[in-house]
Amino acid sequence: MSKVSLEGIFVPHITPFNKNGEVNWKALRQLVEFWIEGRLAGLVPCGSNGEAPHLLREERRRVIETVVDAANGRVPVIAGTGAISTKETIQLTRDAEDVGADAALVVTPFYFKYSTKELYIHYSSVIEAVNIPIILYNVPKFTGFSMQPELVYKLVSEYSNIIGIKDSSGSLSQISELIRLVGDKIAVLAGTADVVLPTLILGGKGAIIAVANVEPRLCSSLYKALKNGKIEEAAKLQRKISYLNEILVRRYNQLSAIKEALNLKGLPAGYPRKPALPLENSEKEKIKELLSKIGVC
Repeated sequence: MSKVSLEGIFVPHITPFNKNGEVNWKALRQLVEFWIEGRLAGLVPCGSNGEAPHLLREERRRVIETVVDAANGRVPVIAGTGAISTKETIQLTRDAEDVGADAALVVTPFYFKYSTKELYIHYSSVIEAVNIPIILYNVPKFTGFSMQPELVYKLVSEYSNIIGIKDSSGSLSQISELIRLVGDKIAVLAGTADVVLPTLILGGKGAIIAVANVEPRLCSSLYKALKNGKIEEAAKLQRKISYLNEILVRRYNQLSAIKEALNLKGLPAGYPRKPALPLENSEKEKIKELLSKIGVC
């Protein structure tokens, strides 16, 4: 099992669909080039922004395989493989391993609310069934509950193939506690755009954020600025990232808004898959107006 570097900004990228709802494979390859040219640290297919719940198992496997092939070793590919059941999560994680993903991002099971014991058994079962490095994923706004730092500590203490955690709680106290407990063993990654800079200053290794879909160079520049000791420049970039996040993630359906922003930039993002719908024309015009204020399109 090879070691994957988790330092820097990663993109949890979209899956481009045609109007008929089919995956646009050519567009996916074009977008991979755009994100890599933006100097991002890696690609994360089949996560929340990739509409993983809208994809069939066979489609998820092919999306990951296509991204691995298009990336061609230039950056790591971290495949989203989480699902509602333990059995399906194991199947999806094995699929990702089979097609060459460098690591798997495994979200906590969603829909039902699970106890700490149930989550421990779920993750233990998945980890013991695969060889691929695992990144835990905590996203309370989609799952309805938050993975506690104590559980993360227990899992990390027992399983050496856990290499990171993406925390999308947006809570700096939670992130700080994760860094205190496991920051010397695994990479703690921000999953919320507003806390990228604070997470890095606290000792986190990077971030996996939605706005990197649209402005990869902006996001990678923040990381570079901080590493070069340019705090004021990094803070300025963080403010711009937060503004972009407010527009694309908070004000509108992020699945539709991110794709609209990419389409406005002339990139082939296409459509969201049903039940998600494209933005209304009035919403598109408003997004265009807001993004033009910061030179995004």
